[in-house]
Amino acid sequence: MIKERIEEVTRVNRAFYAAFESLDIAQMDRLWAHQEYVTCIHPGWALRVGWPEVRDSWVLIFNNTFSMRFELTEVQIQVAGDLAWVICTENITARQSSDEKQESQVLTTNLYERVGDEWLLIHHHGSPVMR
Repeated sequence: MIKERIEEVTRVNRAFYAAFESLDIAQMDRLWAHQEYVTCIHPGWALRVGWPEVRDSWVLIFNNTFSMRFELTEVQIQVAGDLAWVICTENITARQSSDEKQESQVLTTNLYERVGDEWLLIHHHGSPVMR
């Protein structure tokens, strides 16, 4: 049972990063719980609380990013009942314009809640890794 749930969370976490890389808000919308208790902390940003604020933060990122690619390392996945969390390092290559490439590392926690038959994001927190 736990192994199956870890596999489910692994798949939804991959879908989260696929949505992130695609810069597609419709894909991101499908992965989040649309609740007042969802939260998001992007590196260097203030806390966003509630689905409208969280969604607006993704729209702002997507509208100001030309491309973004992730390589995840140090991935740890845990499941406890209807909650699951993924801790990983995001190795990011991003472009804000067609020629300006930026590389960074972000230590991230993604928290998922099982609602019915699906796992939905309820919290994303990224902290920059200082080199």
